[in-house]
Amino acid sequence: MAQSSDVREVLQYIPQFRGKVFLVLVEAGLLPEPAVAETLLDLAVLEDLGVKLVLGVLGGDLKDLYDWTLECEIMAARVTRPIADPGAVREVMEILARGQSAVIDASLVGPLDEAVVDFAKGIGVAKIITLLEEAILIDGHPAHAIRAAEAESLVARTDHAGAVLLRAAAKACVSGVPRVHVLNGRRQGVLVDELFSNEGVGTMVHADSYRLIRPLREEDIPELLGMIGRSVRRTKLVERTYEDIQSRINDFHVLAIDDNVVGCVALHEYQAEACAEVACLYVKQAHERRGYGIELVRHAESVAKSRGIPRVFALSNRASDFFINRLGYSEATLEVLPAARRKQYEESGRDSRILSRHLA
Repeated sequence: MAQSSDVREVLQYIPQFRGKVFLVLVEAGLLPEPAVAETLLDLAVLEDLGVKLVLGVLGGDLKDLYDWTLECEIMAARVTRPIADPGAVREVMEILARGQSAVIDASLVGPLDEAVVDFAKGIGVAKIITLLEEAILIDGHPAHAIRAAEAESLVARTDHAGAVLLRAAAKACVSGVPRVHVLNGRRQGVLVDELFSNEGVGTMVHADSYRLIRPLREEDIPELLGMIGRSVRRTKLVERTYEDIQSRINDFHVLAIDDNVVGCVALHEYQAEACAEVACLYVKQAHERRGYGIELVRHAESVAKSRGIPRVFALSNRASDFFINRLGYSEATLEVLPAARRKQYEESGRDSRILSRHLA
């Protein structure tokens, strides 16, 4: 049975995908029929969600696959020109404008050849998705998100086929394709598992800010309140209201994956005492144990350093070992707290451990 958190993760992508063009390239002749059939059923769902689909057939019988799309009730039209033909872009755009999905012959090119990338840019894709017999494995495992600029540094950690695909995907992103997904087409359900989860199951090479820490926006505040509410209830933290956060919005930063907020941290500055508090550190339960908490704290520290703040502190019970063992904080006494913060601490009646770190 699907968990409610799984449903929410899927639903957050629907408005992001609607109206976008996805080029899906399938090695139909090499992949198991059940995997191809499930991919087509998943494409029918994407079409229903408003995604504009172009299905490129890298191998196998084009007519058979086109007939399958009709069996799966995909509103498909077959493109008369192959993907490398200069006239293919115009024909596909006309098909998409009619509200149909396009099926095109890509059998004479490699999955990420220059002709494919030029075609993808011509039709304005948001993603190129390849379902291949070979996938990219870094140290034997899929690397879920690779920045195009970092791809070359990972080439030595994959095999020859993976290196070729990784370089081609990075080149496509540099030339203007926002994202390239390289998936193991033998895995049933791989398309949905990749697209409708923050982390994915294949390898995505991206040119844009897929994962970043950014300032909190006002429209993020309800998400932030919902995210930290669980921690407030369990640890008896002081509850924050919308107005509390809005009044100090510049103190907060969030970690966003695909522009979905999955973590937060705040840096409350005390100028008179030349220090700042690292506070409101939280990572969603589904994203724990991936190092995101460390990233958020280090980001807060870098903000402090950029402002010339020499020392940061944190108050915590449950996360105190994390701050000490993973982040190099030391336990400190009440005297290290700024006067205003010390007064709040004493009045709260909480017994949080006081942790401090001098910034190099």
